[in-house]
Amino acid sequence: MLRRLVTLLLVAGLGGIAFWVFTIPQTVPAGTLMPRTPDIANGKSMFHAGGCSGCHATPDQPDRTRLGGGLALKSIFGTFYPTNISAHPTDGIGAWSETDFVTAMHKGTSPDGRHYYPAFPFAFYQRMTVDDLRDLFAYLTTLPAVAGRTRDHELVFPINIRRGAGIWKLLFLDGEPFRPDPSRLAQWNRGAYLVNGPAHCALCHSPRNFLGAVVESQRFAGGPDPSGKSWIPNITQKALGSWSEQDFIRMLETGETPDDQLSGEMAEVVRDTAQLAAADRAAMAVYLKSLPPVDGPSPPARPQ
Repeated sequence: MLRRLVTLLLVAGLGGIAFWVFTIPQTVPAGTLMPRTPDIANGKSMFHAGGCSGCHATPDQPDRTRLGGGLALKSIFGTFYPTNISAHPTDGIGAWSETDFVTAMHKGTSPDGRHYYPAFPFAFYQRMTVDDLRDLFAYLTTLPAVAGRTRDHELVFPINIRRGAGIWKLLFLDGEPFRPDPSRLAQWNRGAYLVNGPAHCALCHSPRNFLGAVVESQRFAGGPDPSGKSWIPNITQKALGSWSEQDFIRMLETGETPDDQLSGEMAEVVRDTAQLAAADRAAMAVYLKSLPPVDGPSPPARPQ
């Protein structure tokens, strides 16, 4: 009996050590970013491509550049509250270095060495180039500083154990940048980069597994929204095969589709994509039109 107890304690201890080691938050080493002059205009484009204001703007006020955070994002795991990413030196990211920002976006790690939860889509931002992230950071520092910290996330056990996010990263964060397809034209590759990197379209337009990660075999094939209360459509050619590239461009610029006018959260997305250069909207349209047809999960039947 004593031997069995000792064995169990030893196994538990080794398991705890392994968990701690394998979930150490990763960072970008200081001193790896060489000096460069940021391109603020490109940073603004990345801001709109990423729809940063959609999550981080202070709720219930009209200025989308006041990035005080606090919007309630409900999910099956609980409620997440996006942080203040304004230039405020203590409540926002005003005291961050470029390395801190790149670490957050590529590694999902905070300046104080904690894991961010993947509700923050660093699994998509890891595809972005370092230069685009540095430009985005430079642009964010030009926006108003907003005082006030956001409330803590309200999460169920064991999701509320932040260190466990390290296991999620082991499974779903590969650390790979976007790699252009040499068989495709530059315009297609630009669209693929924007859609799969800063715009993180698949985050909403794909079904998720039980850990909240995108089901890769059904990427872009639609599914329940994170709260589980509505349905996000399939955007592959399975559902949108009749759309032309011009239809996609119009949707990204005005929110008008061949059948309707976008509303709700997608209308908020269009507020940002409408600010992109026409060439970027066209590139996204070319890529979206090229998505092969994929069968997604079936939406629930509407009440009769």
